[in-house]
Amino acid sequence: MSKVIAISNQKGGVGKTTTAINLSSGLSYMGKKVLLIDLDAQGNASQGLQAISHRGQKTIYNVMLENAPIEEVIVHKTEPHIDIVPANITLAGADLELDKIGNGKEQVLKNSLKAVRDQYDYVIIDCPPSLGILNTNALTAADSVLIPVQCEYYALEGVTQLLLTIRLVQQLYNPDLRIEGILMTMFNITTKLSVEVSQDVRQNFGKQVYQTNIPRNVKLSEAPSRGVSIFEYDISSAGAKAYGELTREFLRRNEGR
Repeated sequence: MSKVIAISNQKGGVGKTTTAINLSSGLSYMGKKVLLIDLDAQGNASQGLQAISHRGQKTIYNVMLENAPIEEVIVHKTEPHIDIVPANITLAGADLELDKIGNGKEQVLKNSLKAVRDQYDYVIIDCPPSLGILNTNALTAADSVLIPVQCEYYALEGVTQLLLTIRLVQQLYNPDLRIEGILMTMFNITTKLSVEVSQDVRQNFGKQVYQTNIPRNVKLSEAPSRGVSIFEYDISSAGAKAYGELTREFLRRNEGR
């Protein structure tokens, strides 16, 4: 039975795409079959894995707004060994277009996924930095939500607002939606701010927070320019070690491994 995880936070720049790419890759190295869905009009996950190869290529937009079969859109990557449904700027107006659908507009992604979700162990959705209809589609399709939180002031405010959205989605569309975990990103143990924010989040959310912190690491920023995950780019880097540990912690929570 597959599991669908939305990686979401309405704040930008908190490490959603970095986590989506590297957790997906880490799971593939642990023998899992993974589908990564880019649901952000910026298309950073698609660019970071070189999943867009030509103009006019079908994307998640064609799946959600033009009823293209999702099987026709999936790109099969070998490094890392994951499948990806790409996105590009055509998705920018999707919230408005989905709104015109009326009834069922929140279920479009969930319905599109039915054809392939059980072919995978995990489906990871890289959500847009907003709380619009695209994000609602992701939360409606997902079994759980992984929330990256940057170690900075006001971090808890962003989480609190997202939790309100999650509760609303639970009430209206997806009563089984759960919190997968909260991930501290851009952590710098040498700064008082990072330590204080991490402690504050852990005091508020307890065991929902992963023990693994993702550090600030230049290699994590460089890897997308090469079209690979951190594991192919620099397996010895602090970023690779952190995402490797996150993958193991993720699997321990889900599979007892």
